[in-house]
Amino acid sequence: MKAPPVQRCSAERPSEARPCAHPLLPLGALMLAGMSLGAHAQTTPTTTLPAVTVQATEDAPQDGHRATATRVGKVLQDPHDIPQAVTTVTNALMEEQQVGSLKEALRNVSGLSFNAAEGGRSGDNMNLRGFYTFGDMYLDGIRDTAQYNRETFNLEQIDVLRGSAAMLFGRGQAGGVINQVTKTPLLGNRGKITGSVGTDDYREVTGDFNRELGDTTAVRLNVMKRDEGSWRRNPADGAEPEIHREGAGLSLVTGLFTDNEFTFNHYYLKTRDNPDYGISFDPATKRPTQNFSADTFWGTNNTFDDSDTSMTSLVHQHKLSSQAEIRTQLRHANYERVYWAQAPNRTDAPSFDGSTGSAKVRQTETENLTLQSDLTARADLFGMKHELLAGVEYLKEDSSRRSLQDLDPGTGRFYRPGAFTSAPAITYEGDTLAFYAQDTIEFVPNWKLTLGARHDSLDAEYSSVNSPQLDFSETSIRTGLSWHPTEYTHYYISYSDSFSPTADLYQLSGGAFPAERSKVTELGAKWMLMEGDLALRAALYRADKDWERNTDLESTAAILTKKRRTDGFELEVAGRVTPDWEVFSGFSLLDAEILEIAPDADPRLEGQRPRNTPKLTFNLWSTYALGGGWKIGGGVEAKSDRYAYVPTAANAGSNFIDGRFSPNTAPGYARWDAMLAYEQKTWAARLNVKNVFDKVYYDAVYDQGGFAIPGTGRAVILTGEYKF
Repeated sequence: MKAPPVQRCSAERPSEARPCAHPLLPLGALMLAGMSLGAHAQTTPTTTLPAVTVQATEDAPQDGHRATATRVGKVLQDPHDIPQAVTTVTNALMEEQQVGSLKEALRNVSGLSFNAAEGGRSGDNMNLRGFYTFGDMYLDGIRDTAQYNRETFNLEQIDVLRGSAAMLFGRGQAGGVINQVTKTPLLGNRGKITGSVGTDDYREVTGDFNRELGDTTAVRLNVMKRDEGSWRRNPADGAEPEIHREGAGLSLVTGLFTDNEFTFNHYYLKTRDNPDYGISFDPATKRPTQNFSADTFWGTNNTFDDSDTSMTSLVHQHKLSSQAEIRTQLRHANYERVYWAQAPNRTDAPSFDGSTGSAKVRQTETENLTLQSDLTARADLFGMKHELLAGVEYLKEDSSRRSLQDLDPGTGRFYRPGAFTSAPAITYEGDTLAFYAQDTIEFVPNWKLTLGARHDSLDAEYSSVNSPQLDFSETSIRTGLSWHPTEYTHYYISYSDSFSPTADLYQLSGGAFPAERSKVTELGAKWMLMEGDLALRAALYRADKDWERNTDLESTAAILTKKRRTDGFELEVAGRVTPDWEVFSGFSLLDAEILEIAPDADPRLEGQRPRNTPKLTFNLWSTYALGGGWKIGGGVEAKSDRYAYVPTAANAGSNFIDGRFSPNTAPGYARWDAMLAYEQKTWAARLNVKNVFDKVYYDAVYDQGGFAIPGTGRAVILTGEYKF
């Protein structure tokens, strides 16, 4: 019989396949170990054995398509043990697909759709389970909510915790949390260099270098530079959407696997893109216009999107005992971004100076300081096993945004930082203090009850006339009941809620109205198949959201809906079917409805499907090792149609035709990708073909209804990899 899967010991280092020597093992492993040792002690005399030290090495294999460790629940554990739906995109999966951006990586997450750059929110902007997530982006458990385009070169994995998560992370939404996990050092020396070339001027170089500096000290450096063109063009001047990005992540750890582990991280990302605002909807057909071909681009050679992101973190893990530790993080983050983009025109062709498009301009500066400390412990109290979590978090935010003004209108010379004038800034300064506690109690064998609460106090000033002073004090809860009839099965029911105070994310405040509130109930099951190699999960949920705010900064309406709901079903599988066959797949059904309209909105909108919420999404990626170093792979990402409309208008006549609800609609699509690889111990070559059938599809929609952005055309990328 094959041995059970080896547990991993660190969410920051999920690729380390060493046997666990860390005190915070998943509870199931602790119970098995305790029972085994207890039984042995009853029949065998005590014997003193020599100490055994187990360390990670440079040869430790990575997780495949199934992640085996996460800290997305604050406690280090196997995702199988969390009483909430979790999707993890592993580093191995991202490498096979030749993923560079966070957006591309999240195509592997069912129930997720992409928003276009609505009203000043250009950058990573997703809907999860039908609810926006721009306030629910995290890096190693700390808020990363500034608007910019994220990269994956420095990420070990991406964890998506679905459902309300304010008890664990603070203010947020009903859809869930997207947490990026940084690569950190390991013991041993290793390195990897990759180089890629492809169609549309695709070029990328990455490096991952790890060096052991002592018995408990190591350093790791990850670097990236990528340039990428597009299949779309401005016929007037030949301009095209472009990506020019480079970055570095440096991490130093000392005291690795000792009672005191210190980690220093610094991350820098520079982007110099030409942004793509897509193509307009046709008001007659309510579909993307046919007046211009899908490859038409309204930006010019002078439009730009420039950003610089810098984050420095210090992490200290102190082991109090074999069953308890304190983990403290301190981070300073600075985000600077300025862009001048051109949105498309419905009737006029693109011009060299942008005069036929609509200018989208913004300059933002954000500076955050975060201090977060978590105490985790395991104990036996009152005859029951407890997994305890307690923590405190302080967040200081200082942000500003302003519009840009063209110094020389009509010439097409859009000015970069330092060479333009700007309107007065709208500022936001906030201080948040939070306390939280949670206990997971095994009150009878195989049954666990999770109870948690968090209190957030926010004191902020926002220079908008709608909400000059913000003072919120909110409590969030998380509960779950789990049944583990066997080591490989987990059934649960959970409830969680979340809140989002107005204006803190530059959404319109709606002054007199209460803060957003979300409530999620979820019934789920998780199974480990193939003796633990294959994870299968299913979830049935209901998510309600009250007083939903408008996320479009250029809108005049503050409240989108008074109450809306998503009922959904999810099915996901990840791992190995056989030693040679791996799979990662997700299926999601979304039944979303506006239950109560916004004040003064058209009453006919009640009962309609909310915007950018596809009824069905499906993703599949699978690989098969043919032998002799050869591997093939492929998959599909599919979504049904999505609406793009304004649900706040008092007269929404444009959304109804002969009394029938007919808003702008992005059609459904299926995009197919393929991969062929040849892998050896020290080198590999891989050929990726994205959008194999060169299908024209629209993967992002502007919520207000103006336009949709076409996805990538057929792209062929050849990658070489050298490991040492």
